[in-house]
Amino acid sequence: MRVLGIDPGTRKLGWGVVERRGAKLHGIAAGVVSLDPKTSLHDRLSRAFDQVEAMIEDHSPDAIAIEDIFFAKFASAAIKLGHVRGVVLLAAARSSRPISEWPPALVKRTVAGRGAAEKIQVGRVVAATLGLATVPPADAADALAIAITHLASTPMIARPMPPRATLPRPTATRKR
Repeated sequence: MRVLGIDPGTRKLGWGVVERRGAKLHGIAAGVVSLDPKTSLHDRLSRAFDQVEAMIEDHSPDAIAIEDIFFAKFASAAIKLGHVRGVVLLAAARSSRPISEWPPALVKRTVAGRGAAEKIQVGRVVAATLGLATVPPADAADALAIAITHLASTPMIARPMPPRATLPRPTATRKR
């Protein structure tokens, strides 16, 4: 299974593709799309949309995993981030692939063992998990961590379980 993980941002949009072959995870590609804060918001949104569509076309993921919303210190920053998430979700939806959203604390807890892990710790664990020679840039590492979280929550083999043996129900005995 191949997953495209996306860490949306108003200045940097991190992305990473992770593939599971058997029980092993492989980092396929990752990067950061720079969204120039000097350009208008609508131009940044258009660039984000185009880049996500290109990633989907280039890497043919089976699923797309996106970082969920979180509480921001400044309302205007949260609203702009919401706009970026919206175009990312739209590009993903247009691809007709399954989409999952993962809270940042859950991603950190899944990858690094604790929900308050620092970005550098997440990057190091991602690099070790995927066997990467170097730690990817923070936004790309976050996107890879999102893809890893999605794969960690997805069954490895989609096959029916063998039927369970039917055992007689124990009878309850009362003490008097």
